[in-house]
Amino acid sequence: MATTQLTRTLSGNGNGQIFTLSCWLKRSKINDYGQIFSTGTGISDGFNFGFNNSNQLIFESWDGSTNPKIKTNRLFRDVSAFYHLVLAVDTTQGTASNRVKIYVNGVQETSFAQATYPSQNYTFPGTNQISDIARVGYTTLSGSWTYFDGSMSHVHWIDGTAYDASAFGETDATTGEWKGKTSPSVTYGTNGFFI
Repeated sequence: MATTQLTRTLSGNGNGQIFTLSCWLKRSKINDYGQIFSTGTGISDGFNFGFNNSNQLIFESWDGSTNPKIKTNRLFRDVSAFYHLVLAVDTTQGTASNRVKIYVNGVQETSFAQATYPSQNYTFPGTNQISDIARVGYTTLSGSWTYFDGSMSHVHWIDGTAYDASAFGETDATTGEWKGKTSPSVTYGTNGFFI
């Protein structure tokens, strides 16, 4: 069982409406809750992004009354390959489905088992504000969601810009495979970082 996480307590006020997460990962265990990234300081502020025990990707937030939640139909059961995941959030968008986008290996997911989008201009609690905590590989927001069991690489947290997958990867002209950009041209913003 994995018991490793990275945390960062944020030292400035950033943007709780617009942000991006990009990472490469390989799962070591399936049919298991695995947290990729989360924000917040307690059990009812912030968001989770990770896998559930049915191997779906879930993005979920909870502020005590509002519960935006996106859950893929696609299942992630391959423990032999790396996935490139991008979560792009911009709640200022007028079209609800443009407010939360998930990309897998360069392709935007469009088939969801659940899609409860945040309202326009929704500010995610516990996200990109001073004293908030950003966590890679763990969450405290739900009793079921725990450590991520696997490998991660090239984790980018972007504060204030919603990038699509092409900012971080590209299709190899020879092999046709999705590959990462070694030096993506992105702006990290007030609380952004690269691991």
